[in-house]
Amino acid sequence: MASTSDEQRAVIDELLQLNQRLLESIMVGDWDTYSRLCDAQLSCFEPESRGALVVGLDFHGFYFDRGGISGPHNTTMASPHVRLLGEDAAVVSYVRLVQRLDASGKPVTYRCEETRVWQREDGKWKHVHFHRSESQ
Repeated sequence: MASTSDEQRAVIDELLQLNQRLLESIMVGDWDTYSRLCDAQLSCFEPESRGALVVGLDFHGFYFDRGGISGPHNTTMASPHVRLLGEDAAVVSYVRLVQRLDASGKPVTYRCEETRVWQREDGKWKHVHFHRSESQ
């Protein structure tokens, strides 16, 4: 197994921080942060798209317009794995755990598997594609 250089470790840490910021923006409904982190032509497969490939941010904006999760919550990337695909592209995969309160105030945890693709353009990382699957 090849060792990770200090420079690669710094890129991996940066990507994990950006990805966490992206997840938090989703949870709180922060469209400004989300749209800054995402490419305008973001593509995805996710449960909400019902199996269709969605391209662009309009589809996601609909959900942000409804606001984020109210009340206490926590988002964890469990077992994150970053695969660098050269200097300017990377795949980040993990299980997302979301802790929140249900309607009765009882703590619950939801999980889903996610793979997110990031691309660096002009020195800035942009989220360009993701695939999210809900767990049963």
